[in-house]
Amino acid sequence: AQRTRGTMGMVVARKGQRAAVGGVVRCHVILSHFDLTVILSHTIQATVPQPRVRAMRLLPLFPLLLTCPALAEVPVVVADIPPVHSLVAQVMGDLGEPVLLMDQGADAHDYQMRPSQARALSEAAVLFWVGPEMTPWLDRVVGGGLAGRSVQLAATKGTHVREFGQVDEGHDEHEGDDHSHAGADPHAWLDPGNAAHWLDLIAADLSAADPENTATYAVNAGAARAALAATETEVRARLAPAQNRQLVVFHDAYGYFFDHFGLPAPATIAEGDAADPGAARLAEIREGLSGGACIFPEAQHDAKRIATLAEGTGAMVGPALDPEGREIPPGPALYATLLLNLAAAIGDCAAPG
Repeated sequence: AQRTRGTMGMVVARKGQRAAVGGVVRCHVILSHFDLTVILSHTIQATVPQPRVRAMRLLPLFPLLLTCPALAEVPVVVADIPPVHSLVAQVMGDLGEPVLLMDQGADAHDYQMRPSQARALSEAAVLFWVGPEMTPWLDRVVGGGLAGRSVQLAATKGTHVREFGQVDEGHDEHEGDDHSHAGADPHAWLDPGNAAHWLDLIAADLSAADPENTATYAVNAGAARAALAATETEVRARLAPAQNRQLVVFHDAYGYFFDHFGLPAPATIAEGDAADPGAARLAEIREGLSGGACIFPEAQHDAKRIATLAEGTGAMVGPALDPEGREIPPGPALYATLLLNLAAAIGDCAAPG
């Protein structure tokens, strides 16, 4: 059980529950009486028969137990992918834990929910998700109607949305970048500016579903934004060696991250999320490689082709990148870990020596 100390004593509640309004003081009094009775009973235990000790221990509790209200449930909250789940978990804090609709390591573009996940979605007061471009399977469910509120984060006002293949002013587009996707890029969580904006949106929507905890959600969101700012500073420092290096990634998922941190636009190997590069595509990329390039495989994709691609070119092969956090344990720390892992992989590969 999770314990929360109040000014009058101790109240015990399961995680995800809170004492109902108007009843917290009474519950605190009960447990204060209980603690006092236990202390007194231990003091006189040696001289008073055990049945009488038990009676003395319980007697003060009976009238108060009848007045202690039931604990009210925090609403069920659901998130689509690990980075969104991490942001929601930070805002919820100790009040409860959001449900992640995907198993660790699963492909966000093609996933089939387990019955328990589908049940959680049907009971959810709020669903936080990126949007149909990222999880088309979830779009079909949302289109069929939800009992709760659906918050499509990438479509919210104030979210920066880039197009696939978009190159920010001042960044050169490297050779081999002509095979990008078309349309809006759904990997918007890789821009920490979007993540900071979403923390406030998440707090507002959770407050609408659970107004009694509005203050807590606001405080948690503020703390999460401060932590994110510190993480962003560390990420910038780690990426410094990569500012003037040719970078090659497996597929076009990193535009938000590269744009936000001022990195040169990377070349992409695969032509789509689900497509493995063919021989012609690999030959095209190989031809455009410089001796100082860094090439990155991607989590849960075969890295052997990337190693073969780099052979004899002088290019360095970096660690596998994990833009969706598939290989990171889910939870509040996942989002910061994801950003720091990307920065470490890219910065270490690009660092001299």
